[in-house]
Amino acid sequence: MINVVLTLVYTSVLLLFFAYPAMRIAEWLSARYGIDPKWHRPMVIGLTILISLIVAAYLQFG
Repeated sequence: MINVVLTLVYTSVLLLFFAYPAMRIAEWLSARYGIDPKWHRPMVIGLTILISLIVAAYLQFG
């Protein structure tokens, strides 16, 4: 249980650092695959959370 809590704590801090890379990835995906502009913001939020969770899990368990 403590591992999950620590991973979420790491994730909350990493959200700030991975917002810009998520924006760049979302822009690239939109340009590459022609995704509708109304999906840009949800895609950025989802990518930010996903990248932060991946890096936090690596920091915790890697």
